[in-house]
Amino acid sequence: MNKLLSLATAVLFLGILSISFAQDAGRGGTSATWQVQKYDLDVSLPSGTSRIVSVKALLNIRNVSGSPASTLTLRISPDAQVVSVRINDSPVEFSRSDETVTAGSRLQRIATRIPSVSANSSINALVDYRIDLKENSALGSVTPSASTFLPLSYWYPTPNSWFFRAGADVAPVRIKVGGAGGNRVVSSGVEADGVFDMSVSAQPFFITGTWETSIQNGVAVYMPAGAGAEGQKRAAELAVLVTEARAFFTTVLGKAPDVPLRVVSARRGAGFGSGGTMIVEEAVFRRSKVDSLTVMNIAEAAAKLWLGNAVTVNGDGHGAISEGLSRYLATQFIEHKFGKDVADIERMRQRNAYAAVSKRDAPIALVSPLDDYYFPVVANKGAMAWRLIASRVGSAEFANIIRDRMQDGNLNLAELRSAFSSQKDLIDYLFDQITDMNLLVGLPQKDAGETKAALRNTGAIDADVDVVATTLTGERLKISTTIKAASFGEAVFKTAAAVSKIEIDVEKLYPQIEYSDDIAPRTSTESDPLIAAKRPFDRQDFIGAETAARSLLRDHPHLDDLRVIYARALLAQNKNTEAEREFRIVLEEKLPTSRSLAWANVGLAEIASRGNQRETAQRFIEAAIAADSEYGATLAARNLRSKIGTAAPVDESVKAFFVDFDRAASSNRKANVDQLVMPGEVTRFAAGVSGSTESWRTQIRHVDRIDANTVLVEANMTVKLLNKTAETGLAVYRLVKLGNTWKLAAVEMFEVR
Repeated sequence: MNKLLSLATAVLFLGILSISFAQDAGRGGTSATWQVQKYDLDVSLPSGTSRIVSVKALLNIRNVSGSPASTLTLRISPDAQVVSVRINDSPVEFSRSDETVTAGSRLQRIATRIPSVSANSSINALVDYRIDLKENSALGSVTPSASTFLPLSYWYPTPNSWFFRAGADVAPVRIKVGGAGGNRVVSSGVEADGVFDMSVSAQPFFITGTWETSIQNGVAVYMPAGAGAEGQKRAAELAVLVTEARAFFTTVLGKAPDVPLRVVSARRGAGFGSGGTMIVEEAVFRRSKVDSLTVMNIAEAAAKLWLGNAVTVNGDGHGAISEGLSRYLATQFIEHKFGKDVADIERMRQRNAYAAVSKRDAPIALVSPLDDYYFPVVANKGAMAWRLIASRVGSAEFANIIRDRMQDGNLNLAELRSAFSSQKDLIDYLFDQITDMNLLVGLPQKDAGETKAALRNTGAIDADVDVVATTLTGERLKISTTIKAASFGEAVFKTAAAVSKIEIDVEKLYPQIEYSDDIAPRTSTESDPLIAAKRPFDRQDFIGAETAARSLLRDHPHLDDLRVIYARALLAQNKNTEAEREFRIVLEEKLPTSRSLAWANVGLAEIASRGNQRETAQRFIEAAIAADSEYGATLAARNLRSKIGTAAPVDESVKAFFVDFDRAASSNRKANVDQLVMPGEVTRFAAGVSGSTESWRTQIRHVDRIDANTVLVEANMTVKLLNKTAETGLAVYRLVKLGNTWKLAAVEMFEVR
């Protein structure tokens, strides 16, 4: 009995040890055993209301461990139901287990024992499985009108987890998708007879939908159906952007990969790009210009044609290259196309995003996708790190070194660190240590015909910085100096003129834990100028917000989000003429955010409304709603439209839908509600409506057409739930037409209180 107990204890211990090792391998970046050489995926989408996607995944996998291997573990979504596994066309038994990734995320492990495979030899693993997708998300969705399966939905089996610090598997991909009905399928690579073949490395994905296609400059742009003349203009601008980005990166990284280039509009997955296919928000085609985030996403996706597709990026700290280096280069492209002033605003946004996590992050070389601050660190601090290194060695030499290390088709952080060995101390600090640097400058002090200022560096390395003094007449004087690590320095300006302010590290090359003290006298105690103006605005201290924003705009005249706050503060004080001028400046910016576009149109609509210019107000309101960029701006536009009383005819079929929905909601029968809802969409909303409603009444007040098969319905709601008092308010529903039938696809707003 004791022997059996000891044996059981030993088996339990080994089981716990194996689980712990697998988890440690993910965070610690232990060398992989298997590496995918090719993905071949045959996908069958469901028909009708079914949500089960069938997939046959054939993986060619190589043993890269240096030793024989007799086990294979694949990772896939917990929603996957594996039917069979075959190794080299022979069936094998497999076991399933959970792999906890984070508190709210897990993967499924499929483990098999296989005949021993010698080092550097390959096998074929064929996995037959089904994915029963209970609820749609931004990463994985399946509906009769559109489906999306991105890598981070874990929809395909692969040995190396997306959360491993050394990186997930990438390889050439072949994808065939059947059962899409009348929808089109888009992935990356060359398309022939419905099959997409990607010759360079990528992670598998696909998206389906209905689009109009515009091919310009060799770029296929998939626009929403019925995009119209403005949509065609945005398509042309996006095509030019892609070709110019590719041309720019060719001068930096060498010959471009020969892959088809596509820009695809979608409701889900915006910002994802791989292998020359880039997904953008469908609302981009309804805006008056392409916004800054879309441009950055496209530029980064273009850079990743080299950094991750043509050249494999892996190993510890791989995110510093795939995310950080690509973001640095994308920002360089933005500077090349739109000018340094615009690029500097993008750099400010990057460092502000990093500053939000800078006091609790981990070193770039050690941070893992398991960490919630992973992308702010590897992308934003990473971009700053490469910019600082490039400033030290020179942009031409920097590009030469990157190109040279890409020649073998692989790029990792270790070899780049070796290549930049002349900057070893700097690189060790940037990649192996947390940020501890704060650069401070003291108040200017006049002394015998010159002005001095004390400097301080709290960081662990010396800081080579430019210090700029601005005189009362606006003259800028610059000196370069080095402040020793954890030490003090002094800036001396040979001028008798009165100095109004002094700024250290004027180009903001160094990652810091605090930026507000880079200027003396301080204009704000906030590192982010946007927050400095927004705080008083949110308190409805509009005079304070105006004062703060005006002062900060002197240093950041192209920070459109800040100018929007300034204009809104003016408008709140009834300074209509001044506010209108500022809102129009926002709309004329080269690269504003979509949020700024929306709020500027809301502001101009309000000004037109105050002047009884209803048609003009209506035009700006429609532009704000079409921008679809921020909840608050869209809500403000809709409320203003209701206030001025504009209306449009409502399709009778939309009216009929809501008559049916009101009846179904009040019936308290889930089946009645489900018949009116797009499968997989708004599942919680539908469950809540069908289980607790005493009365439900929808009064349509406006319908906005998104494309040929999609409308947004704005309605006044009167709702009474069981055991509660009646509530009223605004709701906005997204309806999608399937055949001749409308289905509820989303609840965009529900301000019912």
